[in-house]
Amino acid sequence: MTTATLNPPAAAGVDYAITTRDLKLWYAKFQALLGITCNIKKGQITSLIGPSGCGKTTLLRCFNRVNERYGYVTTTGEIKLLGKNIYDPDVSLIELRKSIGMVFQRPNPLPISVYENVVFGLRIHDEQGLKKSDYDDAVEKALTEVGLWNDLKDRLQMKATGLQLEQQQKLCIARLLPLKPEIILMDEPCSALDVGGTRAIEELMFALKGRYTIVIVTHNMAQARRASDECIFMLMGELIEHTLTTEMFVTPKNQKTAEYIEGRYG
Repeated sequence: MTTATLNPPAAAGVDYAITTRDLKLWYAKFQALLGITCNIKKGQITSLIGPSGCGKTTLLRCFNRVNERYGYVTTTGEIKLLGKNIYDPDVSLIELRKSIGMVFQRPNPLPISVYENVVFGLRIHDEQGLKKSDYDDAVEKALTEVGLWNDLKDRLQMKATGLQLEQQQKLCIARLLPLKPEIILMDEPCSALDVGGTRAIEELMFALKGRYTIVIVTHNMAQARRASDECIFMLMGELIEHTLTTEMFVTPKNQKTAEYIEGRYG
């Protein structure tokens, strides 16, 4: 295995949303990430795959520094978002997390109205004194982008927790959009959904890509194959292979990748 396969170099002229260099992370004394170097292309859907405990979610949460909520986490190395090192002293965590939204395994709408869910972040970050019409426009635009406007435009004051799970997950994505994120992180976003709900979220991802960079953690190999442009395969805290999804599933370069895709472990 060559170093180029493990850590593909940045290609000249390619626009990257996220780059990492020798990224390492420890939970207390346990090292969860072992020198991750990768380049995630702007406007694409990239899947992080690998068996449970391989470091996928840990890596995902590094991108918006959520891991730092825990006092026993130590991180070294470099992560750049659109060319800016997110560990630079002048980086605001509030602004960083506006730029990188996150969707979790189970939908987590706030127990307030659909309308107030969508504008929740906008109200918190409103420094310009937005008008009611500005909030109304933001709600319509966000719900339209996620395909919920026609269903919910007459039910904006209903409690969001009363929506179907698929609608709740779409609403959680809509909640991010008024803040104009560059990147959307998704941690097993379909694990609580049925087949129809999974299809709807995947179709939404296709609709959003290009305008947003999407990074998704998934255990579902069929979903990774269907829904992503590139795949990163991880094993025991290491990045084993990063390539086009079509190449990884047809001609993986690493035997460990091939064995995982064939279902021999994981």
